[in-house]
Amino acid sequence: MAPSATVDEIAPMHLPAHSKRSTINASVLHGPRDLRLETRHIDEPGIGELQIAVKSTGICGSDVSYYKKFANGDLCACAPLSLGHESSGVVVAIGPQAGGFKIGDRVALEVGLPCGQCSICRKGRYNLCKKMRFRSSAKSVPHFQGTLQERINHPAIWCHKLPEHVSFEAAALLEPLSVAIHAVNRACPVPGSTALVMGAGTVGLLTAAMARQSGCTNVTITDVDAGRVDYAVQRGFATHGYVVPRPLHSSSSSSSIFTNSGASTPPDAGVMTPASLFSNSIQGQLEGAKALASDILALTKPPPGLEMDDEDDGVDITFECTGKEVCMHTCLYATRPGGKLIMVGMGTPIQTLPMSAAHLREIDILGIFRYANTYPTGIRLLCSQSRGGAGYSFPSLDEMVTHRFKGLNAAKGAFELASRTVDDDGNLVLKVVIEA
Repeated sequence: MAPSATVDEIAPMHLPAHSKRSTINASVLHGPRDLRLETRHIDEPGIGELQIAVKSTGICGSDVSYYKKFANGDLCACAPLSLGHESSGVVVAIGPQAGGFKIGDRVALEVGLPCGQCSICRKGRYNLCKKMRFRSSAKSVPHFQGTLQERINHPAIWCHKLPEHVSFEAAALLEPLSVAIHAVNRACPVPGSTALVMGAGTVGLLTAAMARQSGCTNVTITDVDAGRVDYAVQRGFATHGYVVPRPLHSSSSSSSIFTNSGASTPPDAGVMTPASLFSNSIQGQLEGAKALASDILALTKPPPGLEMDDEDDGVDITFECTGKEVCMHTCLYATRPGGKLIMVGMGTPIQTLPMSAAHLREIDILGIFRYANTYPTGIRLLCSQSRGGAGYSFPSLDEMVTHRFKGLNAAKGAFELASRTVDDDGNLVLKVVIEA
């Protein structure tokens, strides 16, 4: 059972007389866009804990949501909260019974702490533990503070040693890579499978790369942002890309209307396609989703004479990485009979879906929540990058970091930039990292 890291909770506590405390700086969110640099006290690491000097933290979409709204979906913060959960660092102190580590070890942090005792945990699916405490999430009260602090105490069993050649930035990105690994593990693709990934954010890109790593021959990625689609294809995350027409207006409902033409990427893989018009009626939305799915599938249509039967049209696996209802519609229509749809993105909690499209064609709809038992796999992937060799070369995680901010005092600027798709110079914003 993982010990409680009480040092990271904002709650009154009674310290034993022998405990030693030191002072650290922390970036603390007090409300929407109210980010403050504060001084906190940290104890020596407790039983089974390591004290980690945090070196690199990537900003996740959920962090941006908390920053902008002091909430992430249905989870509303009710107390000051340090954000950050994509992190790596160095061991600077070792608590009792935390064997296998030494001062100076470089580690990646797995920041979700399950109870370790329930039946779900014993089955190895600890990501579903009802008592899970996850750093930078407002779900547990007192909130479990995130990694945007100079140092944190963290259970040794959730600290993963890193090879010397793996950078702190790449190690921080093991967290979103773990989501992608878990998604592909749930999909179980066989060699030669085809896949579609909707959403070219960090998780979408890494999911596409993992699909290729797992043997998918054609992997198409889609997004409304042409820069991200181009990046995905040029850097080898996906084999094909499609720019989805931008909606006329944005809302939390499914009534967005697509009015611009969609373009395929790379240019020689297709031509400009007619707009998919989504009306305000559910039937109009579904017809638009069917048309969009048809346009996307046309990119990888086999040459004349090699086409499959029309009833077998579609990809083997779709990964929905946006959480948007309209994208779920498109994924259902783009999946072949007997295929799988993996729900990766968390967005609209209640959706209207054409369930008959799944039911009558036996499409398996599988959800994923974070990850479990994935960090060792991710570290092995990073190790294989240095060796090279035949086969698919996994894209560089370091190159996914497009912007870096130095020090916790620069956190506000980092969050503002992370909420955008391009910077002031027109450069793509993909992954923003705060360095120590």
